[in-house]
Amino acid sequence: MSEKGIRIGGLSKRYGKGDTAVDALKHVDMHVAPGEVVGLTGPSGSGKSTLLKCLGAVISPTAGRMTLGDQVIFDDGWKVKDLRALRRDKIGYVFQAPYLIPFLDVTDNVALLPMLRGVPNGEARAKALELLTALDVQHRARAMPSKLSGGEQQRVAIARGLVNQPPVILADEPTAALDSPRAMAVIKILNEMAHKFQTAIIVVTHDEKIIPTFKRIYHIRDGVTHEETGEGRGFE
Repeated sequence: MSEKGIRIGGLSKRYGKGDTAVDALKHVDMHVAPGEVVGLTGPSGSGKSTLLKCLGAVISPTAGRMTLGDQVIFDDGWKVKDLRALRRDKIGYVFQAPYLIPFLDVTDNVALLPMLRGVPNGEARAKALELLTALDVQHRARAMPSKLSGGEQQRVAIARGLVNQPPVILADEPTAALDSPRAMAVIKILNEMAHKFQTAIIVVTHDEKIIPTFKRIYHIRDGVTHEETGEGRGFE
């Protein structure tokens, strides 16, 4: 397995103490290689959201080890001083709702993150346009979010997730609000972008339409993950 991508070993998360303690995650092991898109499924309350929040450095695990890209970020404690910078630079996010900033045009919605890193405005906008072109939405570069279709908004959100070229993208129900053709188009794009940028992508989903596209799936139940081989058809 590559030394990069996503690696999780023995990850646990306990809420509370004593008799009221709840183990949301119990010794989770998981890996996603660079360029790979893996599905994460499970019933409500199974631990999916908790796992995503741990990976996204939003909450602290109780124990275990997490590596993102070539950096150990958690090993029975955080190994990164600035978690905000970690989230900005190492992790891309794609959600069910695009969450585009309504008063910025498409280009600036994508360019904002590198600008916050100190990248010059012109360079950041050029990178944004490159990604918008790769996602076939460059013709909407100067449009405001309210003028975009749902599918176009999701493509812009994917561009924003990729703009800092993070080693990891966490996609939380990215197709739940889309019809079948648009859902399949989004998953196809995620696979293409994962391959192009060698990004490791986890897609949390309940969407039965897209589950057959994954070559590997982690099913989580009661805080424990089980790896399954998916069909992976259509995205060779």
